[in-house]
Amino acid sequence: MVQIAHSWRVTVAALAVGVVGILGFASPTASADPGFPPGPNPVPVPAPPVMPQAVTVAPGQAGTTVPGIVAAVPGAPAPVSSALAPARPAVPPAPAAAAPPAPPAQPAVLPASSGTLRDFFNGKNVKMEAQQAQNFKALDFTLPMPPGWTQVPDPNVPDAFVVTANRRSNSLYTSNAQLVVYRLVGDFDPKEAITHGYLDSAQLPAWRSTNASMADFNGFPSSIIEGTYRQNEMMLNTSHRHVIVTSGPDKYLVSLAVTTDAAQAVAEAPGTDAIVNGFRVGPPGSNPAAAAPPAAPAAAAAAPSSPAASQQAVPHQ
Repeated sequence: MVQIAHSWRVTVAALAVGVVGILGFASPTASADPGFPPGPNPVPVPAPPVMPQAVTVAPGQAGTTVPGIVAAVPGAPAPVSSALAPARPAVPPAPAAAAPPAPPAQPAVLPASSGTLRDFFNGKNVKMEAQQAQNFKALDFTLPMPPGWTQVPDPNVPDAFVVTANRRSNSLYTSNAQLVVYRLVGDFDPKEAITHGYLDSAQLPAWRSTNASMADFNGFPSSIIEGTYRQNEMMLNTSHRHVIVTSGPDKYLVSLAVTTDAAQAVAEAPGTDAIVNGFRVGPPGSNPAAAAPPAAPAAAAAAPSSPAASQQAVPHQ
């Protein structure tokens, strides 16, 4: 019994040793180093797009401009660029404020091609009332009186307001100045009317114009034309000015004609120019003083004249 029992223990031990050996061959050899999984296969990565970068300039150093790089202002935070952020569109500068448009230029006054001033007023049913110098106070006038010139009655001038003449003239034709004033009763445009101011002169025989203008005269619509024409086989030199003056509710046509012998135009120029350039007209209280007439030529200075002749003004009251 004892022998059999011993053999059984030996058999059991042998079986245990065999099982351990089999397990030892079947198991892998243990290692003290930890295992790592194999790395993934390398994949090419696309390069990011080149974006403008910011370079911070240290205080006290001048910024340097490098192509593709924007220099930052010292002390300011550098802008952050990202390859994933979309580029911002450039903002156009605000347009500068437009200068106010210049006022339109006043159109030039063009002379009418037909019809005198009288024709124009007749066509507009405007009545022309001739005025007389005596007790006339609606307008102020300045009509220079050069040495040798005097106020004269002249029945040959229709509707004459004032007529002056040079009594010292050496010509068969006496140099003279004729002033005519009409009160205009009716509705019309003075600017339109004055465009007809040239045509009464242009109808004179053998008329040749030397100068003309439609510039305002003392702020009122006006025309002046100068030239020569023939009268009784004599060439005359003349200056015609028309002015449409407003005084209160009324309008007046004031016309001044200064005429001399063309052959004596140079000799008569000191007197005639003084009248043409010194003439003034306007509402009461607005009339400036006339320019002083030029000194008389030495030959004429010996002739007797009134001490106040050079300052004499045509009376209008």
